[in-house]
Amino acid sequence: MKFSERIRKNADPIWQASHNHPFVQGIGHGTLELEAFQYYMCQDYKYLIEYARVIALGTVLAPDLETMSGFAKALDETLNSEMDLHRAYAKRLGITQEQLEQTVPGPVTLAYSSAMMAEAQKGSLAELIAAILPCAWSYYEIGTALANISGATEHEAYGEWVKMYSSPEFGAIADWLIAKLDELAAEKSEAELDRIETIFMNTSRYEYMFWDMAYKQENWPIG
Repeated sequence: MKFSERIRKNADPIWQASHNHPFVQGIGHGTLELEAFQYYMCQDYKYLIEYARVIALGTVLAPDLETMSGFAKALDETLNSEMDLHRAYAKRLGITQEQLEQTVPGPVTLAYSSAMMAEAQKGSLAELIAAILPCAWSYYEIGTALANISGATEHEAYGEWVKMYSSPEFGAIADWLIAKLDELAAEKSEAELDRIETIFMNTSRYEYMFWDMAYKQENWPIG
């Protein structure tokens, strides 16, 4: 069994909870309240900025040009394709660029992005990938699953989101990260693999918490 298969299997209860979360299912079936999606878009915009910083650190830790190139492609996809989608959606939903920039990261947004950055700064390249992989991999899984729901890709508000995250271009980034992690894992001890799996499990939990935060539109308890 590949290391990626091992950690995906062990994280399955968390990932299934994300797949079945009412926020995710609401996107696929077109039943999600628009206000919750607007909140999500603003929070995810701030998250993606920090996610991009972590990806950029991957080029610093990369041992060769091929790996550097892979992280550069992932960074371009995040900074341009993903964030362009957010800006286009924001405009369509009546959210200004200024509002996006002035969004205060919620508790889960801040905790999740800080956890990723901490792992990237103190760990190895494998640990960095483990920190960001649940985002790329689970979004592609979710996007692909939602795209199979009748009418999901044509929905006026959510169709472009589903098409983005079910696209071969987005999936290629997730596949590259998975392959790179398996390559790096082959040289690790069991103790190191356990540490990498712990990181993967924790950021998988943060993925679920992010959906839940968006559904409840959670903010800080004291302004």
